[in-house]
Amino acid sequence: MVPMLMPRTASVPAPRGRIGAGFSPAPHRYHLYLSTGCPRSLRVETALALLGLTGSVGSTLLGPPATHAALRRAYEAAGHHYDGALAVPALCDTWSGRVVSNHAPDILDDLAVRLAGRPDLSPPLPARPAGAVRALLDEAAPQTARAAALDLLEHWLAVRPYALGDRPTLADVDLWVALLDPAVLPGAGPRTRAYVRRLRAHPAFGTAA
Repeated sequence: MVPMLMPRTASVPAPRGRIGAGFSPAPHRYHLYLSTGCPRSLRVETALALLGLTGSVGSTLLGPPATHAALRRAYEAAGHHYDGALAVPALCDTWSGRVVSNHAPDILDDLAVRLAGRPDLSPPLPARPAGAVRALLDEAAPQTARAAALDLLEHWLAVRPYALGDRPTLADVDLWVALLDPAVLPGAGPRTRAYVRRLRAHPAFGTAA
């Protein structure tokens, strides 16, 4: 899945900092820039709610180009004469004013483990369902791969209400975003559709839909 890109700035690598490695996990220190229509942004937005971080991590949903000024400044603070794309989601450090990372998997892991202190909500999926999630999130995946992923998911949900058991985790966040894709859900089976309804009824997921 290609990250959402904003207008370019005026050459440094993309920021890949981590909370806990040069950035302390202090409450109210971090701010997220997200974008409407960006699946990666929706993953982060939903994770914030699931992890109970909406009160301690601020977020800005970018609108018209005029609202990109703060994000541009944060990227330029991360690297002098930064000339990369203003990709979102972007995790920013309000103390230094710079972008920490725009790599969604790292952001999600740091939110769960470093800020929320909930590694139990960020366990890895087993290999086969993890591959199915990747196929469903990949907009370029062939239809046959998506169909096989939905079939595996249908069997996987036969014995568990959520991706990893009796409660939602970040694995469900990824599945939720994948299944909201109008090109994916029509091919889902009855158990998967019931799963989507369960997630939609959960406060962390329904508010971010």
